[in-house]
Amino acid sequence: MKRKIKVLIVDDSAFMRKSLAIMLESDPNIEIIGTGKDGEEGYKLAKELKPDIITLDIEMPKMDGLTALKLIMKDAPTSVIMVSSITTEGADATFKALEYGAIDFISKEQSFVSVSITKIKEDLIRKIKNIVYHKWNSENLNRSSLLKSQKRESSTPKVSGVLPKLGYKAIVLGVSTGGPISLQKVIPYLSEKINVPMFIVQHMPPKFTKSLADRLNAMSKITVKEAEDKEIVQKNVAYIAPGGRHIHFRNFNGSVQVLLKDNPENSLHRPSVDNMIQSATNIYGKKILSVIMTGMGKDGLESIKELKKLGGKCIAQDEESCVVYGMPKAIVDAGCADTIEPLEKIANKINSVL
Repeated sequence: MKRKIKVLIVDDSAFMRKSLAIMLESDPNIEIIGTGKDGEEGYKLAKELKPDIITLDIEMPKMDGLTALKLIMKDAPTSVIMVSSITTEGADATFKALEYGAIDFISKEQSFVSVSITKIKEDLIRKIKNIVYHKWNSENLNRSSLLKSQKRESSTPKVSGVLPKLGYKAIVLGVSTGGPISLQKVIPYLSEKINVPMFIVQHMPPKFTKSLADRLNAMSKITVKEAEDKEIVQKNVAYIAPGGRHIHFRNFNGSVQVLLKDNPENSLHRPSVDNMIQSATNIYGKKILSVIMTGMGKDGLESIKELKKLGGKCIAQDEESCVVYGMPKAIVDAGCADTIEPLEKIANKINSVL
């Protein structure tokens, strides 16, 4: 039986503090150990209470969330989920928070107005449990290199670690929790000579994907953009699926065209990695290099199983460099990974076969 996860809630809204507390304490494995009404109070409580994870608002009086986050990471480092407003300004601030060390975020409007409270409660609890349990597991493994070695030998299917040069025509990449910062350690290091399009699904609300694309584009040799409906696919461009839309493809006048769709509405994620890879496979066949990185769940597994049957290849991020080892673990456990790579080596692995 795992010990309870200790959560600190920091938000200037009494309603938000109460709502989050009620949501989280509905899970018997989570305990709220304190609440703070501004960044200054949150910083003091983080040092005093040493929580396993903090939910931290961005816009607060006295001391804002970004200032508090920097101080927390310096003096009382722990996992932090930001509570962000779903606006362009909110997205920009959120990405700054992720760069400062926050692991993930929830959006205020999405959480408490426009969608089911029940679904958000489940998502938030799942995020907190996955992040903290992964952290605890990593700490336990790191206590003994022998234990770590034995675990790898017994639990990880052997892979060749070799990717052939198959004349790939496209790269598809799926990522979720921990993705924005992880993508910054991959996309900017891709060679401008890869000469194929890249399609990315990052589980994220609308507006955040545009900010993510713009930030990556400013850092990268290839062009990175949020995908637009009916645009023609170009080589050396990475297309990020917009939050809230599935990205599909079709042949059009000798080219490939992007199609953004709302259906299927019942998929767990929108955009969905599985939807994206299935559609890409219909266009490019086995000439696809797939990459699955940090994230909860198993989005991407079913489509990669089908891709592998055709002869496509897959890179999975390794456990140590993941924020949450869920999506890559599903690929590895199913025997679908051709190579398992630490985050900092994924770009070089891609460059080496294109």
